[in-house]
Amino acid sequence: MTRPTTTPAPAIAGTGGGDGRTVPHLFSPFAVRGVTLRNRIVVSSMCQYSCRDGLLDEWHMVHLGSRAVGGAGLIFVEATAVEPAGRISPEDSGLWDDTHIEPLARVVRFCKGQGAAMGMQLAHAGRKASVFRPWEGGKPLTDGRAWETVAPSPMPFAEGWPAPRELRPHEIDGCVAAFGRAAARARAAGFDALEVHAAHGYLIHTFLSPLSNRRTDAYGGSFENRCRLLLEIADAVRREWPADRPLFVRLSCTDWIEGGWGADDTVALARLLKGRGVDAMDCSSGGLSLAQKMPATPGYNVPFAERVRREAGLPAGVVGLITEAQQAQAIIAAGQADLVVMAREMLRDPYWPLHAALTLGTDVPWAPQYQRAKPQR
Repeated sequence: MTRPTTTPAPAIAGTGGGDGRTVPHLFSPFAVRGVTLRNRIVVSSMCQYSCRDGLLDEWHMVHLGSRAVGGAGLIFVEATAVEPAGRISPEDSGLWDDTHIEPLARVVRFCKGQGAAMGMQLAHAGRKASVFRPWEGGKPLTDGRAWETVAPSPMPFAEGWPAPRELRPHEIDGCVAAFGRAAARARAAGFDALEVHAAHGYLIHTFLSPLSNRRTDAYGGSFENRCRLLLEIADAVRREWPADRPLFVRLSCTDWIEGGWGADDTVALARLLKGRGVDAMDCSSGGLSLAQKMPATPGYNVPFAERVRREAGLPAGVVGLITEAQQAQAIIAAGQADLVVMAREMLRDPYWPLHAALTLGTDVPWAPQYQRAKPQR
């Protein structure tokens, strides 16, 4: 695929503060459909592996609630399985049953009360499902809790992993429907934004990549066929998701493997998704295979987000070794991304947005309970 000639992405303008100062780009609001984020800082979806039967508990309230108090603009709940077999571990969050709605709604109510928008990430782990938690080794389950995994083709994730069963066409239809039903439950729980997880070697990603999809039917072979599952899921979710709430897609923008999914594919897919009611792409990379050669440099996914934004005209968030306030500010100010999506740094510091605002010389509200600890400029 030939990369088209384009003009540079426009910079994002800062806004004026009430004291006459210009608000840093990182802390300018971001409006999408009927939702306006208070800043451009997003807490990435991070599995906590701490649920029982897919239900959130007090751990999740404290974990997510502290990031809301900490000033993030948008907070995504961990990857949430649309069916039991779609969990990564037995302790993953779920949204395949109505009983899951109220525990999620409780967290949503608190976090929104602190000024954060709340996002749900819907997922199916595919061939990377049925594993022990990371601190238990992260390998495939070997006890009575193990279940059969599925994928587009019967190819295991890595040596020593069980081969997944190839999904039959009617099962693909059922998976699409499960995403739609989960979207309806996310709506009932009061979420502001929804994200479909199509990255990191999980089910949808394995359909996209030619390295893991060897099908010869309508869901394999050509680029259009390999994208079919994601596009059908986007349609099913958009039908259940209110028109005034945004829909994101998290994508691995490259496999970091020769012959795999690449940046040109990402731009082409972004154009298709934009036409299906998707409002932004959450740009990540890798996760399909242990053979990947991923760089470990700060902001290594930024070029992908910049291309999506510039060449596909789709707003983009970016994740990956973004840790410093000035780094995040520079990415937004240069128009390389619309949102910075932060993961491990938010585990280290739930109040990163408040600290970043001080670093960038701007004033943002602190919770009144914490006001007496706020440094004076």
